[in-house]
Amino acid sequence: MAMGIRDKVAVIGMGCTKFGERFDCSMEDLMVEAVQECLADAGMEINDIDAFWFGTYSSGLAGDTLSNRLKIQYKPVTRVENKCCTGTDAFRNACYAVASGACNVAMAIGAEKLKDGGYSGLAIPNWENDRTNPDPSAPALFAPSATAYMAKYGLTEEQMRHTLSRIEYKNHANGALSPKAMFQKEVPFETILNAPYIAYPLTIYDCSGVADGCACAIVVRTEDAKKYRADPMYVKALQIAAGPAHSEKHQSYDFTTVVETQKAAAAAYAEAGITDPRKEISLAEVHDCFSITELMLYEDLGFSERGQGWKDAMDGVFDRDGELPVNISGGLKSFGHPIGATGIRMLYESWLQFHGRAGARQRDNMKLGMTHNMGGTPYSCVSAVSIVGTELG
Repeated sequence: MAMGIRDKVAVIGMGCTKFGERFDCSMEDLMVEAVQECLADAGMEINDIDAFWFGTYSSGLAGDTLSNRLKIQYKPVTRVENKCCTGTDAFRNACYAVASGACNVAMAIGAEKLKDGGYSGLAIPNWENDRTNPDPSAPALFAPSATAYMAKYGLTEEQMRHTLSRIEYKNHANGALSPKAMFQKEVPFETILNAPYIAYPLTIYDCSGVADGCACAIVVRTEDAKKYRADPMYVKALQIAAGPAHSEKHQSYDFTTVVETQKAAAAAYAEAGITDPRKEISLAEVHDCFSITELMLYEDLGFSERGQGWKDAMDGVFDRDGELPVNISGGLKSFGHPIGATGIRMLYESWLQFHGRAGARQRDNMKLGMTHNMGGTPYSCVSAVSIVGTELG
């Protein structure tokens, strides 16, 4: 494979706003909140940054969306959009720019202001459409994966309902310990279990929220990282896979997997030198836009054998104190999903864990973190996997 990014770039500072219905602030306020934390963390000023990669899905059209608000003085600002992988792709672009020598210090920043428009959901730009395809809701697009999983692996409706509820119970419990999460409250298991359906077999608790938020990171080349701090976070892998919609068009697709995630994960593991992700990864932040998505990801990311992810979830393997904590932050379920910010916010959880700053969520011996995003549907999407760590090699 190509040389890749492994150990060539390091993160030296990160910042993240509180996520939620931020009617109290503007897009500018969100950016300033995250960037001030990030700069203070790295011991820098805004003018120390050579170039910026700004990820937003629908809250801005060009680089000046960022530069106008932060009063950046004539530096390069590139606006990035790649569906729900937008934040991760902004980070990826900043890392490759630094690794190439195009700049010495770069900031990746992702932000989204979704709540002010009054639309509860993703503001989706127009794209090619001959008007013959149905236009179902997002829950309806993911619901068939739950029924397909039941049919393929022989789960009863009760078993599936308990499994999905167990995943959401875990994420709400984790989110209750995350001061920057949108929802900071544990939800009783029985409440989740008996919630009303929104797109069978998914209930309202199986769906992530819609939020405002911003997150950012400063990256430098690895050989320069110790000039800024003794404990940088090293980038091990950055992989994105965009699918050709084969699954959408082909009868062989069974709705229980996301091929783009499999491809991105395999490439990321090869780049990072990971052979047993369940044992080698310390924590994973995955794209739980819906509970069934997280369940499928256990298997697509190699954390569980095929058809065993639901059993591992019920056994507590992915709990905060389990073998491999998944969404220890609370995930999209607790934070909501401001598209441009989510991927970088996920990296922020590894940053906190690596530096012993995760509070009540803190786990010992955190060495290797993964993030996963996917934008689209299970059968046609863009998927991104990032891996970061505390040590070189």
